[in-house]
Amino acid sequence: MKKCLVCEKGNLGKVGDITLDLEGYVSLLKGERCDNCKEEFPYEEETERAISAARKLGVWPEPMKLHRHLSKSGGGLIFRVPSDIEKQLNLDESTEIEITKIGKKIVIEPVNT
Repeated sequence: MKKCLVCEKGNLGKVGDITLDLEGYVSLLKGERCDNCKEEFPYEEETERAISAARKLGVWPEPMKLHRHLSKSGGGLIFRVPSDIEKQLNLDESTEIEITKIGKKIVIEPVNT
């Protein structure tokens, strides 16, 4: 038997009753459960099936994608953070950010202080 990845004490056993509740829509998934800490690990294909069904029902949102233009300021480009994101993430002009380039993507994250 496999050891639990969370508590590292219990063994994982196969189960067919892992519940996933999304906005009142309940799915039963197959996977493994720790006999010690009761942590559940649904199988990847089961999770993908549930996500696909939730998307069809409209209860699994797609990642937010915003389209913005960059502006020129001095010798560089600037990016404006939309006010709704500013409020959701509690950002202000003193927030330190981290900018990471991953392939052709730019990831902008507030630094946890």
